Amino acid sequence: MIFDPATLRYNDQGLIPAIAQEAATGEVLMMAWMNAEAVARTLETGRVTYWSRSRQAFWVKGESSGHVQGLVEMRVDCDRDCLLVRVKQTGPACHTNRRSCFYTAVREGAELEIMAPE
Repeated sequence: MIFDPATLRYNDQGLIPAIAQEAATGEVLMMAWMNAEAVARTLETGRVTYWSRSRQAFWVKGESSGHVQGLVEMRVDCDRDCLLVRVKQTGPACHTNRRSCFYTAVREGAELEIMAPE
């Protein structure tokens, strides 16, 4: 069956959440948004492309920072309303210069920073 990005279930802004995961380790790196065109561009180029809600523009991960996400595999969840983008991450994934955007844990009711910037 040929994949068609139009078959995904986008929200009312035309966006779908995409969770980036390091393919080699399974580490969850970040979450961002894609629209149908970003999905298509990612599949065509092999470079993960998101839709920036703040800039209202496409955002090719690593285009300015050099912290590129190369697509290994894209997975669609059972409801077709969320994507898992398995990537080969070069450098930090987070704009705070950390490997993952998920660097704060909630433990025993308190927030704890568990990852320092690289």
